[in-house]
Amino acid sequence: MDISFAIVTCSDTRGLAEDEAGAALTALIEGAGWSVCSHVVVPDDTREISLAIRAATDERGADIVLTCGGTGLSPRDVTPEATAAVCERDVPGIAEAIRAYSLAKTRRAMLSRARCMQRAVRGEDGLPMGKLALVINFPGSTKAARECWDAIADQLEHAMQMSRGGGH
Repeated sequence: MDISFAIVTCSDTRGLAEDEAGAALTALIEGAGWSVCSHVVVPDDTREISLAIRAATDERGADIVLTCGGTGLSPRDVTPEATAAVCERDVPGIAEAIRAYSLAKTRRAMLSRARCMQRAVRGEDGLPMGKLALVINFPGSTKAARECWDAIADQLEHAMQMSRGGGH
């Protein structure tokens, strides 16, 4: 199944060249036979993150958007709120699976506020096109992003099949 990904890294201090977590995810995505249609770094700002998610799905055609960073307890960690601002449907099981997998590696995984949600992709007129994209919040560290990928990668094809109206 062809799946197109976008990576949105949320960081006030790193640019695209320094985005090791995003680069690691790109390699994992391409290694699985899928493609990356967009990779951007945006400031830790609710509006900027929301705009990047919207652009990834509506303009770049991403089926799945992986955000990196901004999921912790710091006042600047606003990625879950930015995700909720542009998405309509919670998919809590994916975020729960990531936390459960990560808890086996570090107890600090319980501090994650990461979310997974579906967004109705919109056309130029702003109206829904009948397509659902998946937005998944990952942590910003390279090691943690790889671990989160390992936790869910084997279910992404089925998730997209169902998002596209396929059966179970």
